[in-house]
Amino acid sequence: MAAHEYQNLLENLIIIVGSGTLAFIIALVLTPWFTRQLIKFRIGKKIRDTALSGEKSSLFSALHAKKSGTPTMGGLLIWGTIIVVMLISILLQQLEVFKYSLLNRRETWIPIFTLVTCGILGAIDDILNVKGIGKTKGISAKLKLIWLTIFSGVGAWWFYSKLGFDSIAIPIPGIESLHVGWWYIPIFIFVIIATANAVNFTDGLDGLASGLLILAFGSFGIIAFAKGMYILATFCSVIAGAQLAFLWFNIPPAKFYMGDTGSLALGATLGVIAMLTQQTLILPIVGIVFVIEALSVIIQLTSKKVFKKKIFKIAPIHHHFEQSGWKEFTVVMRFWIIGGIMAVFGTILGLINIFY
Repeated sequence: MAAHEYQNLLENLIIIVGSGTLAFIIALVLTPWFTRQLIKFRIGKKIRDTALSGEKSSLFSALHAKKSGTPTMGGLLIWGTIIVVMLISILLQQLEVFKYSLLNRRETWIPIFTLVTCGILGAIDDILNVKGIGKTKGISAKLKLIWLTIFSGVGAWWFYSKLGFDSIAIPIPGIESLHVGWWYIPIFIFVIIATANAVNFTDGLDGLASGLLILAFGSFGIIAFAKGMYILATFCSVIAGAQLAFLWFNIPPAKFYMGDTGSLALGATLGVIAMLTQQTLILPIVGIVFVIEALSVIIQLTSKKVFKKKIFKIAPIHHHFEQSGWKEFTVVMRFWIIGGIMAVFGTILGLINIFY
C-alpha cells in the first residue's frame, strides 16, 4: 500500500471512530436532561393489553405490568443525536476540518430520509400509546404497514431509478451478483418492511434490541468501509455510538425505552443500509435474532388462526422464554451472544464476497 493510500485510510478511520465517539458523548450528556423532560411531560409507556390478533394479552400484561409508566420515546434521543452529528459534520466540512459531511446523495440521503420519516411514524404511535388512544393504544398494525410501504416505495424508486441499483449480491466467492431488474423494487420494499417490523418485535426487553442493533450497524459499518463507502461507514458508526449511550441507561432496569420512534426508524434504516451495500442476503445472518423474533410472531398468529392453538406461550419468542422462567437479563444476554456470533459470521461472509 502506497504512503498516500495508507494516510487516506487512516484519516477515514479517525473520522469514522471520532464521529461515533462524538455521538456517544452527545447522547450520554443529553440523556439525563432528556429523561427529565419525558418524566415532566408524563411521556410514560402504557402496556398494551391487546395482542396483534386482537385478543386480550393477559400473560404479557402480567409479565410487564411493573414497567407501565416508564418513560418512552428514547428513540428521539438516538436519531436526534444522529441529526446533530450530521449537522456538525456539515459545518466542519465547510470549515475544511472534515473532508466530507454525513449528508451525501449516493451514500446517506435515503438512510437519513428513512431514519426521520419512520422515526416520525413511530413517534406518532408512541404518543397515541402514551395517551391511550386507539384500540391497541397506538397505530394499528395495518395502518403502520401502509405507511411503511409508502416510505419504502419511495426509497425503492430512488435506488432503482436514480442510483441504478438492480442486482443482489450473492455471498458466495466467485459468484456474480444476481440481476433482478425491476424486481429490485418489491424486494427493496419487502426488506425494509420486514426489518422495521422485526426490530420492532424484538424491542420488548430492556437492552435487547439496542444491543443487537449496535452489533448489526457495526457489522454493516465494517462492510461499508471495506467497499470504500466511508461516509456510510461513518453514518453506521454514529448510529452505533448514539445507541451505545442509550444502552448505557437502558440496561435492566431501564431508565427509559426506545419506543417505536426508535425501533421502527432504526430497523428500516438497517434494511436500507443492507440494500445500499448490496449485501441484502447478509442481513438475515447478521440480524438472525430479529428474524427469529419475527418468525415467532408469524408462526404464532398463523397457528392460532388456522389450528386455534398457540405454539409459544407468548410471542415474540423472548416473552416465551420469560414466561418459561428465564430472567429478563438472561434472555437478553443469551440473545446478545447469538447475535454477536452471527454478526461476526455475517461480516466475514460479506468481506469474503467483497474481496474474492
